[in-house]
Amino acid sequence: MPLSSPVADIRRFNDDRAMSDDNLNWLTSWYVAQCNDDWEHSYGVKIDTLDNPGWTLKVDLRETNLEGRAFEKASVGEPANDLDEWKRLGSWWVAEVKGTVFEAACGPLDLGRVIGVFRSWAEQANVG
Repeated sequence: MPLSSPVADIRRFNDDRAMSDDNLNWLTSWYVAQCNDDWEHSYGVKIDTLDNPGWTLKVDLRETNLEGRAFEKASVGEPANDLDEWKRLGSWWVAEVKGTVFEAACGPLDLGRVIGVFRSWAEQANVG
């Protein structure tokens, strides 16, 4: 697979550089850029915890430049059912677009990685 493909770009977030660009700060800036005194009242970004443990990220794409943009489901590793299994299996995440929502779930140390997956995809939309 060529390195310039979206999937290859997304998969690069499986390494230790995932938080080097401070993806959480980027996400907060992206959110503010969407706010227009209307969008933020109906849509938004949600980060929550999972009980296995882990995180979920949901980003509403309605009325953004990402609405309707193709996203190929991507994943790394296997989701763990509990903390002991996660300690054995290690890092995991899965990301996809369902309807008009970018949805990701990940292990307890991978939140920055899934934000990075969203970031990479969003930045590609601004280039192309």
